[in-house]
Amino acid sequence: MDFTISDEMQTTLTMIEEFVEKELHPIEFLFLNEPFRDLLPRIEEKRARVREMGLWAPNHPTEYGGMGLGLVEYGLISEALGGSPLGHFVFGCQAPDAGNIEILHLHGTDAQKREWLGPLVAGRIRSCFSMTEIEMPGSNPVLMETSADRNGADYVINGRKWYTTAADGAAFAIVMAVTNPDAAPHERASMIMVPTDTPGFEIVRNIAVMGEAGEDWMSHSEIVYRDCRVPRANLLGDEGRGFVIAQERLGPGRIHHCMRWLGICRRAFELLCTRAATRRIGPSRTLADKEIVQAWIAESAAEIEAARALTLQTAWRIEQYGWKQAREEISMIKFLVAGTMLRVIDRALQVHGGLGMTDDTPLAFWYRHERAARIYDGPDEAHKQSLARRILKRYR
Repeated sequence: MDFTISDEMQTTLTMIEEFVEKELHPIEFLFLNEPFRDLLPRIEEKRARVREMGLWAPNHPTEYGGMGLGLVEYGLISEALGGSPLGHFVFGCQAPDAGNIEILHLHGTDAQKREWLGPLVAGRIRSCFSMTEIEMPGSNPVLMETSADRNGADYVINGRKWYTTAADGAAFAIVMAVTNPDAAPHERASMIMVPTDTPGFEIVRNIAVMGEAGEDWMSHSEIVYRDCRVPRANLLGDEGRGFVIAQERLGPGRIHHCMRWLGICRRAFELLCTRAATRRIGPSRTLADKEIVQAWIAESAAEIEAARALTLQTAWRIEQYGWKQAREEISMIKFLVAGTMLRVIDRALQVHGGLGMTDDTPLAFWYRHERAARIYDGPDEAHKQSLARRILKRYR
């Protein structure tokens, strides 16, 4: 495996890193301390500059206005963008739109692509992905109560979802619902597109995550589908293929997440080191003179590099052989990188002391919102158990 990148790609990465540092870091305080919608005009100005630079939508198809980069190249960009909470949104590659664009591109009909895919890639609209249910375990996605019953030329959807990220202000949702209740467990659910102005689609609330409910793209909603009627033409892919499509979405999506988490690691590590080197604790001493802080710095540096190497290897393996051949590595990076990120954030916050608890730096924001990294897309325990079973098969 060779992760050497072209001169053109290195130039692109340098441009992105400079943009994040010079254009996004200065407005992070506003992002962290003001309502998101109040900042949107400033953000749209930044997005316009990204488009002018030819760096918009790096991982999306070129025929729809993206850069069309592969998984390894985009992974490197995702790492660079992860250094700011605004990075992915400003560059048009934020979740959940990134995954929804992949689904539409691979499984959407021509009519669905014309109506939704072009505007979504262009950033003129947003979308959400509605799968997780309140009473059902997210670690077992074949257990689902939301139903989509055929009624003439329509589906009638009933159910309740939550943690539907960015539903507030989204133009449409991709909903996982049971269409074939008598089929095998992995063939019961389908994905259906639901415009959010459809009667029966109701956002109950934006869920407070560790005390912060958020708004617009920066939110997670609870949604009720009450006799929500949409045309059967809104089906994505074949009926009963929802689980399979979700797995296709999650494989590459975990690379995106992990590289973003590594970008957070690097920024938190820089903040940690800067604080340690400059925070005076005596007439001629700083926190960097403390052996425990030196140990945190050494451990963080080693853990970040190890997690990064495995993530890039996994991205390369998916590109070469497909996500099914990289299932073990995908499980490994999911819990390894999430754990590394949270340890680095915690160490950086500890070194910042009282300042770390405030929203004067992004550390407290990441501490609140990235703790969920060990839960969503499968909790650590599920990935460890699945990985161990696969490994043990070779010894039995």
